[in-house]
Amino acid sequence: MRYSQDHKAQTHRRIIKEASVRFRRDGIGATGLQPLMKALDLTHGGFYSHFKSKDELVEKALQAAAAELDAHCETLFSQERPLEAFIDSYLSAWHLTSPAEGCPLPTMSSELGLRGQHSATTDAVLGARLKQIKTALGDGRGEEQALMVMSTLVGALVLARSVEKPALAQRILDVVRDNLKALNLEGERAGQ
Repeated sequence: MRYSQDHKAQTHRRIIKEASVRFRRDGIGATGLQPLMKALDLTHGGFYSHFKSKDELVEKALQAAAAELDAHCETLFSQERPLEAFIDSYLSAWHLTSPAEGCPLPTMSSELGLRGQHSATTDAVLGARLKQIKTALGDGRGEEQALMVMSTLVGALVLARSVEKPALAQRILDVVRDNLKALNLEGERAGQ
C-alpha cells in the first residue's frame, strides 16, 4: 500500500519526536532503532525510508530538542530578571527529573563527545544560550562569563542527576543556583 507524502512527513516527524525524548531520557547508545520504531508501531526496516543512519536521526532529534529549548528560553529571557529565571528553571526539580523534556546538553552532548560525534546543533544550542546570558548579564561582561554560567549549569545538572541520594542532588542544585545568582548580582552592582 502506498501512503501519501503527508503521511510520510507525519511519520518522519513522529520518529524525530520520539527519538528526541528517548535520546535525552535514555541516551543515544541505549536507544535502539528497533524498540524506537516498535514504540511507534512501525517496522525497523521502515526507518531507512526516513533516515540514512542513526547518526542522521540523532542530529534531527537534537534539532527538535533545541527548538523546544529555544521556545522555553524565549519566555524565560523575556522576563524582568531573565538570568535568574533561566537559572531557576535550569536547576529546578522538574529539570532534574525530566531529562526527556529538558535541555539536551546535559544528556546528549556528553555522549556525543564520548563518541567523537561532534554536532553543529550542539554549537547552535550553546551559542544561543551564551548570547541570551551575555545579554542578560549586560554591562559589557563578555562571553567568558556567559560560558562559565552555562558550563556550571550543565555540569551541576549532570552531577545532580548522577548521585544516589535525592537530598544531595537537591543540595547540588541549591548551592549552584544560589552562588550563580550571587555572582550575577555582584556583577550587576559592580557594573552600576
